[in-house]
Amino acid sequence: MSVRPALPRRYRPLFAAVAALAAVSGCSREGSGPVVVSVVGDRADVTKPLQRLPNPAAKLILEATAQGLVAFDASGEILPALAQRWIVEDDGRSYIFRLRRAFWPDGTRVTARDVARILLSRIVVQRRLDPDGPFDAVQSVVPMTGEVIEIKLTVARPFLLQILAQPQMAILAREGGTGPYRRAQQGQALFLTPVDRATGDDDAADDEPIPPSQTRVLRAENAALAIIRFREEQAALVLGGRFADLPLLLPAGVERDAVRTDPVQGLLGLAVTGRGKLLDDDYVRAAINMAIDRASLSALFPLGGWATSEQILPSALDLGRSPTAPAWAGQSMDERRALASATMTRWRADNGDPPPLRIALPQGPGATLIFGLLRRDLAAIGLTAVRVAINQKDADLRLIDEVAPYDSALWYLGRVGCARAVHCSDAADAALQSASLASDSDNRIAHISQAEALMQAHNGYIALGAPIRWSLVSKRLSGFQPSRRARHPLNHLFRRPN
Repeated sequence: MSVRPALPRRYRPLFAAVAALAAVSGCSREGSGPVVVSVVGDRADVTKPLQRLPNPAAKLILEATAQGLVAFDASGEILPALAQRWIVEDDGRSYIFRLRRAFWPDGTRVTARDVARILLSRIVVQRRLDPDGPFDAVQSVVPMTGEVIEIKLTVARPFLLQILAQPQMAILAREGGTGPYRRAQQGQALFLTPVDRATGDDDAADDEPIPPSQTRVLRAENAALAIIRFREEQAALVLGGRFADLPLLLPAGVERDAVRTDPVQGLLGLAVTGRGKLLDDDYVRAAINMAIDRASLSALFPLGGWATSEQILPSALDLGRSPTAPAWAGQSMDERRALASATMTRWRADNGDPPPLRIALPQGPGATLIFGLLRRDLAAIGLTAVRVAINQKDADLRLIDEVAPYDSALWYLGRVGCARAVHCSDAADAALQSASLASDSDNRIAHISQAEALMQAHNGYIALGAPIRWSLVSKRLSGFQPSRRARHPLNHLFRRPN
C-alpha cells in the first residue's frame, strides 16, 4: 500500500485557498464559508502595499500579513502584536518591548535583532518623508537581548504606541511578514489563511483543515463594483468607503442597517497650495474660508453624528485649551458673505479680475456634490472655481481627507504646515517645531497653543469637517465594531477572533 506524503506546512495556505476557490461563489451568504471582503482601491494597493499607503486596501493587506510591535483592535484601541508586553521608563523616553515567539514565512525565528533593524529602517524612511514628524525624537532602536528591544527618545512621545500601530511600521522582511494571515494569489483575489502564533505554520494539522470561516478572500476594486457585489451577497464586507462614493449607496438599494460609519477624527478640508497675488493676500484667504456654507455641506451627507467644522483641531487634544474659533464664527452666513464680498471688491479694484481657483478633488459623486457647493459659495463673493484632478500639481486648493493616526495636535498642525507645501505662517511653523522638540509638557503645550492660534488665523487650511469612513457589513459578521481609527482587522470579524 502506498502512502501519500504529507503536504509541507508552508504550502498549506495555498492548498486551502485553492480548495476554497471552488466554493467562493456562495461563500458570502449567511453561513460558515470563507469571508469575502471588497476594499475600495485597485490591485496595486495589495500587490505593492508599502508604496501605496495610505490607501485603505494597502493598509488592510499590511495589517493582515505583517504585524508591528503593537496593533489596533476592532474598536481602535492598542493591543499586543509582535510585542507581547512593554514598559515605559525614563519619564516616557524609553520604551522596552518583549517580543513574542514569532516566525518568518520560511519558518525561521524572528529575533530582536531582526525587529530592531527593520523598525529602524522604517523610521529612517518616515523621517525622510516627514522631517518634522513624530519620529524626530527617536534616538535609537537597539536589541537588548534575543527577545527584547528598546526604543530611546530624546523627548517623550505619549502617542508612540499609536504611531507604532500604523501599517507603515509593520515588521516586514523580503519574504513577507508574520501574520496573522498568509497570502496566496488566485486570479484577481487574494486568499488569506490564518497563521499559528506558536509555530508560524498554517493554523491547522493535516487531519484538521482550516475552517472555511477563518479564510478571507480579499479584492481591491472600485466602490461601485464593491457595493454591487455586497448587494448581490457575493461579499460579506466592504471596507474603505469615503465621502466621494457615499452617494452610490442609495441608488444601489443597499439596506441602511448594513451601512456602518466610523467615529473618526482627522482632517477633511481644503489646503491652500497655490501662490500668487490672490492667495498670498491674507484677507482673500479669510474671505474664501468664511464664504463656505458648512450647513449646506452637512445636508449633502445626512449621516447620523457627522458634523462640520470651522477649526483645524476637533478638540483640545494636547492643546491645553479649546481650539481657536475663527473671528467670524459667530456671524450669520449673510454677514460673512457681505464681508467676503467687500474684500473681493477691494481686491478687484486694485488688481483687476481674479484668476479662477483650481480646486483639486478626488473622483466620485460625493466630490462632485462638494464641488458644486464650493463653486456656488465662491461665486457669491465674486470668485470662479474650476475642478481639477486630485493629483494636479498646480492646484490652488487641494482636498485633504485623512484620519488622524494618533491623538495629538502635532499631527493636525504638521499635516497642514510648511513642511507639506501648504500656504503657511513662518511664525506658526517655528512654534510648531519648538513644540515638537520641547522637553517638558508645559513648554510643549504652550508652543502648540501658539502655533494653533497662528495657523487658524492664517487660513492656510480651510476646515470642512471630520473625515467620513463607511463600511458595508453582513449580519453574519458578529464581531465587527465601529473604529475611531477606521481600522477593521480581518481576524476580528466574529465575536470570537480567529
